[in-house]
Amino acid sequence: MTDNPEAAWSPETRLVHGGTVRSAFAETSEAIFLTQSYVYASAEQAEERFKSEAGYIYSRYANPTVAMFEERMRLLEGAEAARATATGMAAVTSSLLCFLKAGDHVVAGRALFGSCRFVVEDLCPRFGIASTLVDGRDIGAWQKAMRPNTRAFFFETPANPTLDLVDIAAVAAIAHAAGAAVVVDNVFATPMLQKPLKLGADIVVYSATKHIDGQGRCLGGIVLGSQAYVKDHLHNFLKHTGPSLSPFNAWVMLKGLETLPIRVRAQCETAARVADHLAGQRGVERVLYCGRPDYPQAVLAKRQMSGFGQVVTFELTGGKAASFRFLNALRLVKISNNLGDAKSLITHPATTTHQRLKPEARAELGISDGMLRLSVGLESYDDLAADIDRALAASNIR
Repeated sequence: MTDNPEAAWSPETRLVHGGTVRSAFAETSEAIFLTQSYVYASAEQAEERFKSEAGYIYSRYANPTVAMFEERMRLLEGAEAARATATGMAAVTSSLLCFLKAGDHVVAGRALFGSCRFVVEDLCPRFGIASTLVDGRDIGAWQKAMRPNTRAFFFETPANPTLDLVDIAAVAAIAHAAGAAVVVDNVFATPMLQKPLKLGADIVVYSATKHIDGQGRCLGGIVLGSQAYVKDHLHNFLKHTGPSLSPFNAWVMLKGLETLPIRVRAQCETAARVADHLAGQRGVERVLYCGRPDYPQAVLAKRQMSGFGQVVTFELTGGKAASFRFLNALRLVKISNNLGDAKSLITHPATTTHQRLKPEARAELGISDGMLRLSVGLESYDDLAADIDRALAASNIR
């Protein structure tokens, strides 16, 4: 028998049992430690605790419930260490700013969520960190963008909302040859469908708000990487700037992780059927789904992903007017800018998640006024198809 049975567990088992620490009451479900601070047995113990941080001091630094969530995610991702944050954007921002400094340079894939573009394009330069956006699909563009002071590559794959992919292994090789770290936002693939660390990435970030919670309840995020990265950079940044995850939200995320494999598997199956259904409908100009043979990067998707996700992006003839008619005719699918929920959600990126981008920037990314991003939930495929058909009929009105 091994001294570490968790190492032999499958992902499904780890997501139910991994990282669990029980109190003296031996509770079945993980305990919620809703506490701000902790009591010391003596002044000497308090002094030692602050010196070594070997133990809990303040929940902005660490908390038992949050620690269980971090450990469970660490086991799932195969990372050396992990730290949770209050939101997904706190995870993205912290993952970069914790180690970048004035005079550094970051290269990012241009196909990013609107807030991620803000961090790279607007926030980093305010602190003297230069940035360059490239077409992430073009390996040569990453090489060309390198500078002597480049310290980080950052990208989403699949990207929001166009589902553009970045070849993680190829880009990581370019970055590592120049001593730069690779930060991957893996939220669309989820930890069930893609393993960036195994492909060469150094740091992985998630908005736990999405699939990890999976039921539209709480905000959260997490950053995973090496022990050295967390110890030397991330821990102190989070400790002193304060984007800490609440213990209650951590507990909700723990409950979400228990069903993550089942939910993602079912959502992927339905999403593939929905994508195929949409592809044959009048008024639909194109369908983007990583698992379809006509997906532009189908070969790469098969190589670095074990499944193709639950997001389907499609474009309607008739632009914004047709898209709004489609959205307003839906009865089952809900209009919302979130994704990864048990409920099917849809949004119009040009006027929501990417509205802050200039029209030419959206055009460069391929985000048209007719584009819609559908996050497929756990409803019956037949019910979803009927709702989509009803909305398509409304959108095709001349």
